[in-house]
Amino acid sequence: MDKALLVQLLGSALAVALLVGLSAWARIARPTAPLDEAAARRLLADEFPDHRVTAVWIGGDGASVVARADEDLALVLWRKGDGYVARSAAWGDVVAARPAEGSVRLAAVDGAPRLRLGQCPWPPQEAAA
Repeated sequence: MDKALLVQLLGSALAVALLVGLSAWARIARPTAPLDEAAARRLLADEFPDHRVTAVWIGGDGASVVARADEDLALVLWRKGDGYVARSAAWGDVVAARPAEGSVRLAAVDGAPRLRLGQCPWPPQEAAA
């Protein structure tokens, strides 16, 4: 093997190693702060601009939100990766979900994971009125 071919092979191997390292680094998720009411309302306004939110319930881990909008609609957000997933469902169906083992599974919401309750009561008392 001559010297030029060896240099080219080592250069290509180094370039591939750098690209693999860059792609591994790019997949590292950014830390996301827990939601507070102001951040939850901003996310809800971005995702559901046509709905007026009347009450907000934030999950015990700060990674999920259930909001009541327009009297009979539930707007649901939960953290997935670096962002949030937004769905809507009928309010009565969401409130009818029963907690089990410190979390609640919203079967009426397509794809919703178990929302952690922490110290938050379910169904949302401030949103039930």
